[in-house]
Amino acid sequence: MTQRFTSLFEPIKIGSLELKNRYVMNAMHLGFEEDGYPSRRTIGFYQERAKGGVGLIVAGGFKVEKIGGGPTFLGIHDDSYVQGLSELASAVKREGGSIFAQLYHAGRYVHSAEIGEQAVSASAEKSRLTGEAPRALSVKEIKEFVVKYSEAASRAKRAGFDGIEVLASTGYLISQFLSPLTNKREDEYGGDLNKRMHFGLEIAEAVRTSVGDDFPVIFRISGNDFMKGGITNKEAAVFAKALEESGIDAINVQSGWHEARVPTVQNIVPPGAFVYLASGIKEKVSCPVMTCNKLGNPFLAEEVLENGLADMIGLARSFLADPHLPRKVQEGRVDDIVRCIHCNQGCLDMVFTRRPVTCMVNPFVGKETEWEIIPAAKKKKVLVVGGGPAGMQAAKIAAMRGHDVHLYEKAGRLGGQVNLATVLPDKDEFGMLVDDMGHHLNANGVALKTGAEATPKEVDRLRPDAVVIASGAEPRDYSIPGSERKNVISAMELLRSKAPIAGKVVIVGGGSLGCEVALYAARSGVVNDRILAFLLRMRAETPEALSALADRSPREVTLITRRDKVGLDIGQTTRWIFLQELARLNVRVITRAENIQITDDGVDFETGDEHKVISADMIIISPGMESNRMLYEALKEKTEEIYLIGDSRDPRKALDAIREGAEVGLKL
Repeated sequence: MTQRFTSLFEPIKIGSLELKNRYVMNAMHLGFEEDGYPSRRTIGFYQERAKGGVGLIVAGGFKVEKIGGGPTFLGIHDDSYVQGLSELASAVKREGGSIFAQLYHAGRYVHSAEIGEQAVSASAEKSRLTGEAPRALSVKEIKEFVVKYSEAASRAKRAGFDGIEVLASTGYLISQFLSPLTNKREDEYGGDLNKRMHFGLEIAEAVRTSVGDDFPVIFRISGNDFMKGGITNKEAAVFAKALEESGIDAINVQSGWHEARVPTVQNIVPPGAFVYLASGIKEKVSCPVMTCNKLGNPFLAEEVLENGLADMIGLARSFLADPHLPRKVQEGRVDDIVRCIHCNQGCLDMVFTRRPVTCMVNPFVGKETEWEIIPAAKKKKVLVVGGGPAGMQAAKIAAMRGHDVHLYEKAGRLGGQVNLATVLPDKDEFGMLVDDMGHHLNANGVALKTGAEATPKEVDRLRPDAVVIASGAEPRDYSIPGSERKNVISAMELLRSKAPIAGKVVIVGGGSLGCEVALYAARSGVVNDRILAFLLRMRAETPEALSALADRSPREVTLITRRDKVGLDIGQTTRWIFLQELARLNVRVITRAENIQITDDGVDFETGDEHKVISADMIIISPGMESNRMLYEALKEKTEEIYLIGDSRDPRKALDAIREGAEVGLKL
């Protein structure tokens, strides 16, 4: 029996506007704009999400002032932007969607090099995000900024948006005034909480006056800054109540600051981990409250609403992964959803390196107006060799276009190296990628053969019209002296065999895989989360004792690399977590190691002029990867249409492999 998601699809009113369901697409930076104006890509992106049935789209952020964000942000700070904004709003409405504009100012979170002058904030407190100190705004300038917010709100209304959201969370300008860590003022805008709220409340009142009583206004706040000495859920609730009393129609509750050391959006975060923040604020206000962060599972989202913990479900990256998520849920097609695996490779890592957003599991992001899956002009028999991400994506798209697709995978199951990733700490969500792709292969009639090798003889027997080689990559041969010893194993073989971790462990190789294996080794034997939760709930140990248990690895783990730093190939938004976890579990990290060799005593190496030896019971080698092109080389001269994609073309990330799979699927 198909579950009915009654709470998710119950209408709700935000002020004067009734939304058709409880799904909200939260604002996310895309990098698709052109000189601050919505581009064709921008409009196509939002239009596709409106087609997918979401109750409300919050677009933006739109900077309310010229130095409020870098050059890759959309603008709303003067009237020249109204025409483009109107085109965006109209496109969403044509698809039956509702759209709000998010008003944005980064304050001290914007780099001076991007705006050509010093950033501004409540006080001249240095930002850990940019490494720069801002200039404190004068009272006169603060009053001018309040006007800028109200004028931006008026432009949004004139452009045809259905409402606005004011961003007052995650360490941006308004939250910089709210926090005692960044607000050291001694005037009417600084001091106790009431005074620190003054700036945000003035903006709320000015915006309300500007747009009138019948135009919906949301504030997005952090339910907890997760900054020591900052705003907790208790203070956030006070601010939310004051906002409601000032005339705000709803509160959107986010978590953390960008500088905080608590992960909020990565694999390590459990689904629904921060719903309690919205619940804490909902207890203090009567207006609708939205919660967010890893709530893409509709069963979990429905449960949150049924239990009265929040009134709306905010998603961002889940709408990158699948723009039609709400419609699929409503139609009972939950298994058809392409789920976000929270890798950050295509979204946040792109944002923080000033590149346009894409998505690992959905390479069509940003290409909604360019790529279209249409029936092929001529039906072909297509052979795809390799059931990793690249091969599965190519097979899926080719089959959707009407081709007769056969996929051969030498291993006993689909997934390739993604299956090994699921063994690593906090990577279990990568298994959803394999499950989802497998479902869509079956749904589109791909003929699957696992445990079968596509030899040249088998290819001759099949006589395909086109061949796609996605045979992946294998670890390079490593020439470390002594690596033939019995206590030495490669990282890939360790994960394939799930060999037990023994005694003192040394990992040679400081790339992403080496770091992940180091954490895998250090965590083996550490008290797990379920036991910790039980001990805490039963008050069996003090929180301090439980914290010590969580940090106590039963073995010595050392990570050695020739490079200056470890994990340089890990995305910017997750690398800091790896480093934090390595330090928490007391993994010893040695960089700039030369002349590494394995002896009876352990691992010998040199750093500078010093010779060192680390004793080891188990040594794990994490070499680089090299492409497997054997079949391609055997077929390329005698096959008229042949493609080489994914790691078999060049070892990279799954993000690249899946994009190439889609490109070939569309080309066939």
